[in-house]
Amino acid sequence: MPPTARRTVLKGAALAGVAGLGVAACSTESKLGHAENPTPTAPVDLGAADAVPVGGARLYREQRLIVHCPAKGEYKAFSAQCTHAGCVLDKVEGTEGNCPCHGSRFDVTTGKALKGPATVPLPEVPIKAEGGRLVAGPDAQTGA
Repeated sequence: MPPTARRTVLKGAALAGVAGLGVAACSTESKLGHAENPTPTAPVDLGAADAVPVGGARLYREQRLIVHCPAKGEYKAFSAQCTHAGCVLDKVEGTEGNCPCHGSRFDVTTGKALKGPATVPLPEVPIKAEGGRLVAGPDAQTGA
């Protein structure tokens, strides 16, 4: 092999190795990415149930939760922590939640990943309305 051809092959191999490192740095070892505790480990009081509009959703960024109200008195909750790299979603537009880190988008009515790099849905979180207030997490049962 002539010297220039060998250098070209070696340079290409080195570049491929560097590119592989970039992919590995962004890959995830589990299906929940780097989200260590994507769901509450204790009950979380989210406040007034009527703060979530019927047919809409509300992001509780500090609590890392999204709550959807499909019908009056019915609630569904999901982790607001992206399943790709664990970033907390920053906004809800219509029925889509946005991850500011890598652009993943999720359906806030189902938790389904709509746009990658995330491919795993947001984990569902038990939620109940009690005394006009929403409580999410362990021991909360879906429904009113």
